[in-house]
Amino acid sequence: MPTVRPEQPVFRFAPSPNGLLHLGHALSAIVNHDMAAAIGGRFLLRIEDIDRTRCRPEFETAIFEDLTWLGLSWDEPVRRQSDHLARYAATLDRLKAMGLVYPSVMSRGEIKAAVAAAEASGGAWPRDPDGTPLYPGRERDLSPGEQAKLVAGGRAYAWRLDVAKAVQRAGEPLTWHETGAGPSGETWRIAADPSAWGDVILSRSDAPSSYHLSVVADDALQGVTHVVRGRDLYHATSIHRLLQRLLGLPEPVYHHHRLILGPDGRKLSKSNGDSGIAALRAAGHSPEDIRRMLADDTSEHMRDLQSPRT
Repeated sequence: MPTVRPEQPVFRFAPSPNGLLHLGHALSAIVNHDMAAAIGGRFLLRIEDIDRTRCRPEFETAIFEDLTWLGLSWDEPVRRQSDHLARYAATLDRLKAMGLVYPSVMSRGEIKAAVAAAEASGGAWPRDPDGTPLYPGRERDLSPGEQAKLVAGGRAYAWRLDVAKAVQRAGEPLTWHETGAGPSGETWRIAADPSAWGDVILSRSDAPSSYHLSVVADDALQGVTHVVRGRDLYHATSIHRLLQRLLGLPEPVYHHHRLILGPDGRKLSKSNGDSGIAALRAAGHSPEDIRRMLADDTSEHMRDLQSPRT
């Protein structure tokens, strides 16, 4: 792996191989690649393939083909999260040792029933920024012995972060440096609000790490200095900053770009075949055509890089 100068910026594009890349992915990859090139930084490719039930080798192959066709290059080796499960387990163990995680066993149906019962009584159940009801946290205050029995009992379980306790342990208020435009146009030091997410999952009995845990661990290990991604992950930064503080990890600069929307006004998904990079290539479009489609967005973010607003 190339030697990293202490002052050298490091960017990364980190897709999951659970479908074909679309124009939204192209925007994120191009912006990361071009920002890195503009300031003499490194551009990394990371394959986030922890979800083995959805990730498939043919989709990973397609990622390489699409990015190469777009004219992008990256530093080797490519990091695959599935090769580093022990590291994520060790990171989780650090949080366990701090007493900041607990095992949860409520199923989706049980959570839904608990929320429905509370709302039927006239109360409004809190929801996270994505609109998902917060976890009730029934197991949070069990003794260590009772929690151990849950894990050994044979039910599916997840390890959740006790966010209230974690925020208290983190100490002074959390913020992050945002150089892109957030959902409301913010471009300064942003106040993080991890409590809005409730007790997020860090690991499950059938999946060794969550997105939150693995992405924070990987960014620190790879020396990522600039996290450039879509606005759908803007609010998740609050949880990432909390984990970074708890684990003593460096804080990257964050830059959230707008999402490419489909005809229905919703963000593109990997099921949007007509916006897929491979489909556009098959239809006769060139890499230059793709860049022209995204020109307004890419130029905007390059301006932000040259004159970051803080």
